[in-house]
Amino acid sequence: MSYIEAIVLGLVQGLTEFLPISSSGHLVIFQRLFGLHDVITFDVAVHFATLVAVCAVFWKDIMEMLKKPFSKLPLLIVAGTIPTALIGVLFKDFFESIFNSAVTLGFEFLITGLVLLYAESVKSKNKGLEEMTYGDAAVVGVAQGLAILPAVSRSGLTLAGSLTRGLNREFALKFSFLMSIPAILGATVLDVYDTVKAGSLSVAVGPLVVGMLVAAVSGYLTVKFMLKIFSKASLKVFSYYVFVLGILIIMEQIVSGKYFGKLF
Repeated sequence: MSYIEAIVLGLVQGLTEFLPISSSGHLVIFQRLFGLHDVITFDVAVHFATLVAVCAVFWKDIMEMLKKPFSKLPLLIVAGTIPTALIGVLFKDFFESIFNSAVTLGFEFLITGLVLLYAESVKSKNKGLEEMTYGDAAVVGVAQGLAILPAVSRSGLTLAGSLTRGLNREFALKFSFLMSIPAILGATVLDVYDTVKAGSLSVAVGPLVVGMLVAAVSGYLTVKFMLKIFSKASLKVFSYYVFVLGILIIMEQIVSGKYFGKLF
């Protein structure tokens, strides 16, 4: 992997992890366009970098939850994380096989677009932390678990789950970001374990470090950007983007299949 490729992939990860357009799906696209294979170590590293980014933005909330671990917000996050973890552990091998083939990538982007359109059509009940229930958190956790598919956006599904449960947009976004912390951390730990077990840790240190730095900085800026604009921004813009991307991928699969595999 070259430094330019590391910078591009780090930027892709940082920008798309916290936008509702699927970071994993975009990483698959660019890795295939670059002709890169067996880059799981790099994927793990840039995902960890975006974890650092979101922790940097919400460090005050994290410290508060550590001081009061049995207050409502950390318990809601636990309630949401349990179904996410169960789905991830039980169906990990199945979804990894889909990830590696990329045959369904275009359709997964279309699913993300449909979910975002539906979420945008739902009227908020203006629920905040005090009104949110543990059942609401569990629904958001299930939505996050379903985003294990590479081009189904984690942030998109958690936002959709939060909005359909009546959360106001500001708290829905904050809860989505906080829910990402245990999800990304858990996925990183599992991926590191699998990588070490398989003995495939070989990677050029220079591009790895550069990719992580780019992912962390761009991820931090993206989180701050979303917090600033989401209360008034529409999810329709993101849905239109992933619709176009999904259609282009499917067209490539029909015409040549060079990058994402033949459909027929």
